[in-house]
Amino acid sequence: MNPTLRTAAAYAWRVLVVGAVVYALFSVLGRFHEVAAAVFLGLVGTAMLRPVADLLARLVPRPFAVAAALVGSIVLVLGVLSLVGETVAGQRAGLGREFGDGIDRIKQWLETSPFRLDPHTLDDLQSRIGEFLSSHRAALISTAVSGAGRLVEVVTVLALALFCAVFFIHSGDRHWGWFCAQLPEAARGRVEVAGRAAWRTFTGYTHGIVLVAATNAVLVGLALFALGVPLVLPLALLEFLAAFVPLIGSPIALAIAAVVALAAKGPVVAGVVIALIVVIGQIEGHLLHPLVMSWAVRLHPVVVAVAVIAGAIAAGVLGAVVAVPLVSVLWSAHQALRRAHAPARVKG
Repeated sequence: MNPTLRTAAAYAWRVLVVGAVVYALFSVLGRFHEVAAAVFLGLVGTAMLRPVADLLARLVPRPFAVAAALVGSIVLVLGVLSLVGETVAGQRAGLGREFGDGIDRIKQWLETSPFRLDPHTLDDLQSRIGEFLSSHRAALISTAVSGAGRLVEVVTVLALALFCAVFFIHSGDRHWGWFCAQLPEAARGRVEVAGRAAWRTFTGYTHGIVLVAATNAVLVGLALFALGVPLVLPLALLEFLAAFVPLIGSPIALAIAAVVALAAKGPVVAGVVIALIVVIGQIEGHLLHPLVMSWAVRLHPVVVAVAVIAGAIAAGVLGAVVAVPLVSVLWSAHQALRRAHAPARVKG
């Protein structure tokens, strides 16, 4: 057989095996997405709070250190959400007036050059939207009721995530040691090496993505505040959460900010916000990710893009969020196993 063909065949079956494993993982993730989301959030909480708990454990018993770290983080999150809610409630009256005036400005803008839309067309569109909402009122109410059911699912997932995080932070290393001890002795060493490398990568990715998301949120908040766009805190929080979906999350969040700016401040400010999408995308892609995350995640941008899209197709938003850390962890484990067995191959 031709050596080139033999090499291509060898790589082809490896790619097929990896693809099958990734597809199986995403299929399971989509099938049991509530449990997967809870475990993933528990791992994220562990990666963020384990160092804090270890530091506090030098001063107090470990159970109290774990409780203090978790309660402190919960209070911080609830405080931020409360601040956002108070901001929206305080601006509600002014926002309604601003958005009403903004919609009138948009209509006037569309009626002038270069669009020159017929005013009757815009009025007809507005009336059709009203008729659509009236005719589909039952469906909208049903969606709201199902949204209440979704709220119960979210609370359940968060409770399970908190339950997992408590045990992971308190004694996750002992749990991992017990798991490795149940494996056959021949596989125990390989699993131990791969698992520790995977956890280092996951921890580094979590710290890095939180730092990148926080930096993006601060930049967006400062820019929107300087431009006088309303709802600065909610939009900054949206940018923070959206940054957890690489490549596509931040542009979507900033597009929503551009729509708010268009309705509240007009097309000029909206254009500046759109330019902000480009600037922050360049900062994130060429400065933050290389500086903050290159030591933890070494994936080509094409791999990241394919992983995010494949994860979104297989398991929705959860798949898009989990895709990059999952691929990074698998790649890190593979590299660690190669390094661990390289001396043995050389000696042989």
